[in-house]
Amino acid sequence: MIFAQNFDPRICSAGQFSRCPPQRYGDEKSAHRVTELVVFSDLDGTLLDHETYSYAPAQTALDALAARGIPLILATSKTAAEVAVLHKALNLGHWPAIVENGAGIYRPGDKDADDAAYTAIRAALDRLPAELRAAFTGFGDMTDAKVAQITGLPLASAQRARQRQHSEPGLWHGSDPGRASFQHALAGLGIQARSGGRFLTLSHGRTKADGLRQIADELDARCTLALGDAPNDTDMLQAASIGVIVRNDHGPGIPKLPGEAQGTLRRTTHPGPTGWAEAVLAILNEIKD
Repeated sequence: MIFAQNFDPRICSAGQFSRCPPQRYGDEKSAHRVTELVVFSDLDGTLLDHETYSYAPAQTALDALAARGIPLILATSKTAAEVAVLHKALNLGHWPAIVENGAGIYRPGDKDADDAAYTAIRAALDRLPAELRAAFTGFGDMTDAKVAQITGLPLASAQRARQRQHSEPGLWHGSDPGRASFQHALAGLGIQARSGGRFLTLSHGRTKADGLRQIADELDARCTLALGDAPNDTDMLQAASIGVIVRNDHGPGIPKLPGEAQGTLRRTTHPGPTGWAEAVLAILNEIKD
C-alpha cells in the first residue's frame, strides 16, 4: 500500500502498543488507564463522507480500533448536542470528544451543560460599537429555521447546532476592513474570531490541538494519531505523534506541511472515510502487536 511508507518506529513502537490490553469502547474503568495509542478524528470529509455523511466505508477500520481497545476521539466543529448522536451510533461509550473546533470537550453522561463561555461571547458582542455588532449575525441571532436554511441541515439538526456552549459561528455582512475592526475589537475583549468556510466563528481561542493535548494527558497516551482534511485541522495534525491528511476533493485542503518528508505527517490516496480506513489500517498494521 502506497500510504504505508516511511513509518518511523520511534514515534509509536510496537513494544509500547503491545502493552495496551484490548478494551471495549465505553469501559468506564479503562478510561483512566495508561493508553498506548489514542486516535483523534475530524468528522465531515474525514470519517464522514462529504456528501452522504456516512462512515460505512470506514467500518472495517472502526471495528479494528474497537477490537484492540484503542480510543477514538471525535474532533469537530459540531456542538455536543450534534456529536452525541454520532457518538452513540459509533458506540464510543465514555470516551470524550472535542467539540466546537476545540472550544469545548463533550463528556458522555455529563448532565451539567455549562454555557458560561458562550454567554460571555454573546455579552462581548453586545459591548461592540453598534455598527460592528450590526454587521455580524450569529447563530444566537437566528432561528432554527434560518440556520437550517443557510447550512442545508434538517431542522432537528439545525436545532442541535444552535445548542452552543463554547463558540458562536455567524455571518459577516460588512466590508473586509470592517471585519478587521470587528476582530480587533473582540480581541480586546478576549474573544478570537476565525474564518472557516462561510462562517466567522467566535471563541475564547482554544483549538482542536488544545483538545488533543488535554485528552491525551487525561488518558496518559504514549502515542497519538490524528486525521483531518481541512485547514482548521492543521494544528491538531501537527500536535499528534502521527498526523494523517485525508485527501480533500471538495475544498482547499491542506498545503504541504513540515513533517511529511519524515513520515510524521502523511496523506491518503483516497478521500473521506475510504481514505480514513486506508490510513488507520495501515498504521495499525505497522505497529501491530
